[in-house]
Formats: sequence, structure tokens, C-alpha cells
Amino acid sequence: MTLRADGEGDTLPSLDARFSRKEVSMALTMCGLLVDKAEQISQLYTRHRDWTVVEERWETERYDDRSTRDSSKKIYRVLSSRFKTARSNLPAITKLPSVFDQCTNHRDKAQVLYFYLLEDDPLVKYTIHRYANRMRQMGVGGLDFEQQTVERLLNEFHYDDGSEFDYADSTTRRWGEGFRSVMREIDVLESQQELHGQVPNVGTVPLLVASGYSWETGEKDWLTLPVGWLYLFQPEQYWGSLAERLGNHPSWEASGIHGELRLQPVDQTYGWAESGEAVE
Repeated sequence: MTLRADGEGDTLPSLDARFSRKEVSMALTMCGLLVDKAEQISQLYTRHRDWTVVEERWETERYDDRSTRDSSKKIYRVLSSRFKTARSNLPAITKLPSVFDQCTNHRDKAQVLYFYLLEDDPLVKYTIHRYANRMRQMGVGGLDFEQQTVERLLNEFHYDDGSEFDYADSTTRRWGEGFRSVMREIDVLESQQELHGQVPNVGTVPLLVASGYSWETGEKDWLTLPVGWLYLFQPEQYWGSLAERLGNHPSWEASGIHGELRLQPVDQTYGWAESGEAVE
């Protein structure tokens, strides 16, 4: 069976002018993924199932004890928002402790949390979307994360009322630093000095999340332009091996129509998150 794709260079539909001023923020200037802290919040919520209790425990037990109380509250507000706004296209927060337990390293956890950031932060999603399209058109050379490139993409952003991006230069610079920190966490940038990206390695758990995210977005035709794989900067020449890995996983099934590969979850998209099947 062959993997049907639309061909190198086809791009994702534009996200420009999709978001309102009320939706867009510069929250990334306050913190990046903070994997360990985000994992602690998911554990607290899974234990208590009450955001008020989670916030109280966060403050009284000072899980973020290196920060001032004010800073700790801001970090909690940003990180918890990413879980509160998550939709069914990602694993429920109560499944995240199991998901993290199945991750084999820090990078895998970061790549999972990355999707919650994308869904919560329209400006991050817009920028990642633009970089995914740059990679489709230019190859890995399109993954240029120099500040001037980031700023150029931000300056091309329009709100849904047609008005333009208008944050101060200093805020935009801090946002660019936060954006690059996320790219380092998910293995697109190798170091703080590196500004040109690479194709990151993707473990089993983030592959399942990225594929589930793609399936929930595109359903039967998701393999023609798998948005989750593209957001993890996987070029088309990698899709065949990703599809093979996914098809060999017990939570997904492969089938073929007229020799064309189809992949879909066996049951619930994220059923594996509770069963412990992800680690092979």
C-alpha cells in the first residue's frame, strides 16, 4: 500500500486573520514549556479534580519555590490555561500523568506539552503554522529562527478585524526568546546559540499524540496533510516511516483502499493513554 499525499510544497490553509485581539496574548514572554512544572500541575489536577484546590496546593506547597509568590502565580496561570483550554483533539488532562509515565525522556514530554501550548496560544500556533508551511516550500532551510525572521512573520499577522500586530519591540524580542526556548525543548534547535532548525526525533508517545491530533483534525483524509506531523516539523519524506510505526502500534490499524494506505485509531483516539500501550 502507498501513502497518499498531496505532494511536496502543498501548504496548510492560512491562519492569518483568524484570531481576535481578545484571544491573542504575549504569554510566552512569561514562560515556555516548563515541562516539570506542567507535569506537576497535571498530577495535582488528576489527584484533586478541582482547579481551585490545585491552585491552593500550588501556592501553599510552593511547587515553583524558586520564584517569588507573584511570579509563581503568573507561571501557574499560564501553564494551567494550556490544560483548561485543551479540547478533545488532545489527551484529557486526567490522562496526562499516564502519558508522561510512558514517555522515555524529557524531549518526549516536551513534544506532548507543545501541542497544548499550540492549542492555547493563537500567536504561537500562527507562527508554527507559518514555519510548517516554510518547511513545505523550502525544506529544512525554512526553519530559520533568527529574531529578524520571527519578527517578520509576526509583523505579517493580522487580527480578525484586519488590524496588524502591534506589540512593542522589546516585548517582541522577549517573545522570540521564549519561542526559541520551545524549539530547543522539542529538539528543533540544538543549543541556545543555534538559530537554524533541524528535523527533530519523535518518540512513540509524541507520535501517537501528533497522529491523534491530526486524525481529530482531518479524520479519514488526515494523511494527505498530517497537521500534527507538520507542526513537529516532519517533512514528507519521513511520513512513510512514521505511518509504518503508527500502523504497527496496537492502538492504530492500517487498511487499504485501491492500494492507498489508511490509518485510524482502533477505538478511542487516546485510549492508549490509560492502557499503558505506548511504550513498546
